[in-house]
Amino acid sequence: MLDHSPTNLDPAGTPDRRYGKVAIRLKAWREINAARILTGGRLGDLGRLPRYAAIFALGATMIWAPIIGYLKTAPLRYKSELSLILPGSGASASVNLSDIGQASSYANSAFASNSISPTETYKRLISADRILDKAAQSLGISIWELGSPRIDLVDQTSLIHVSMTGPSPKGAQERGDALLAAFFAEIDALRADELAVRETSGAGAMEDYRASVQTTRDEISRLQAETGLMSSDQYAAQISANDARMQAAQLMSTTLDQRRGEVQSLGQMLGLTPELAAATLKLFADAEYNAITQEIALHAASLAEAEAKLGARHPDVESARRAYAGARAKAIARAGFVTNLPAAALETLDLAPAGARAELLSVFVRKDSELAGLTAEYAALSADLASETARLQALAPLAAQLEDKQRDFSVAEAVFASAIARTQSTKADVYASYPLVQVLEDPSLPQDPSSPRRMLAIAAGIAAVFLLLIGLTLGWVRRAMISRLIGPDKVAQI
Repeated sequence: MLDHSPTNLDPAGTPDRRYGKVAIRLKAWREINAARILTGGRLGDLGRLPRYAAIFALGATMIWAPIIGYLKTAPLRYKSELSLILPGSGASASVNLSDIGQASSYANSAFASNSISPTETYKRLISADRILDKAAQSLGISIWELGSPRIDLVDQTSLIHVSMTGPSPKGAQERGDALLAAFFAEIDALRADELAVRETSGAGAMEDYRASVQTTRDEISRLQAETGLMSSDQYAAQISANDARMQAAQLMSTTLDQRRGEVQSLGQMLGLTPELAAATLKLFADAEYNAITQEIALHAASLAEAEAKLGARHPDVESARRAYAGARAKAIARAGFVTNLPAAALETLDLAPAGARAELLSVFVRKDSELAGLTAEYAALSADLASETARLQALAPLAAQLEDKQRDFSVAEAVFASAIARTQSTKADVYASYPLVQVLEDPSLPQDPSSPRRMLAIAAGIAAVFLLLIGLTLGWVRRAMISRLIGPDKVAQI
């Protein structure tokens, strides 16, 4: 086993006088091997202190030498900061022009779209080479001397922080002003170019819209001349009128069936046709016929009285029968003269109606007259309905075409009017693609240099020295830590 003590002891515990201090140190250095370097010495072994002090001095020198050299040689740089903001709300204006269309101007919110970030767009635009080149030209320096701006976007806001560095406070501020001027000039140029491109490209579209409107109008005029319809509303009104006519015909058919049933019922009850009933009523109005009927009634009474008292061959009965037959023949002759009916039809006439039967005959004739009128009216309405239905069916495809063309015309006219209004209103909508941006903070005039940062460099040196001390401390106590991990017996065998 190796002896890790600094000197050899004799049995009495006193140092060997043959070795001086130099010999003791040489012997200690010779006893150092790889295991000693790995495990270290005892905590109380102060003989290692010079080595650790040398390592600390070398490490501290390597830490502080570049820091001090940087602080002594680095040129002073000043940082000027400015802030831009994009307003979050849009602005709109709308004007309605009667019978022409609507002119509106609307500037979308800068954050209306989730797929496009205006702050990222402006961040890229600010750092574009052409903007930096214009800013450098305005200052009379090269783009390399100007440097690149540092741009920071604040999360959940519409703020853009920009910083520019310069060799002096005034120089840094001037570079910030030049960058702002070049940026806004480029934004204005992009907006003007966009409006010019829109106006140029919209001219062809306007001609197409105008031609579409004119073509559709010509087709509508042709259909109007062909069909006689001025609009689809007129055809719809005719359809409605024809539907009303159809409903009236259905109602009239029902009424006609009802009246026909009434007339048939009265005819069956009276046993007469309407013509015979009318003839009977006409006879009732003839005074001579009424006198003959009274005479018939008297002869009928005399005949009945004679037949009741005398035999059938009695001369008085024969005389009464001849008188009754003569009066009846006279009545039939008068009835034929008045009604112009044949003799066979006259036999069925009610030659002696009276009371309620006369009233029924009157109702029967009136109902029949109404039925005839209603039948004629229904026939005329049915013919009109059939003719109108056939005409409307023939017009249906043309009316559909007219409606389609009028719809196309309305759409084309609305598009054309909207295009005109939009063309005029877009001239004021300069923030459509490039949202409004404002200067929230002008370029600042720095008071202290931003580079080199002396306190940060010194703090970094102190932190590095502290870490070096921690490392040396861990090296000093590594033997004790290793013995705790693998056991003191195994450490002693090394």
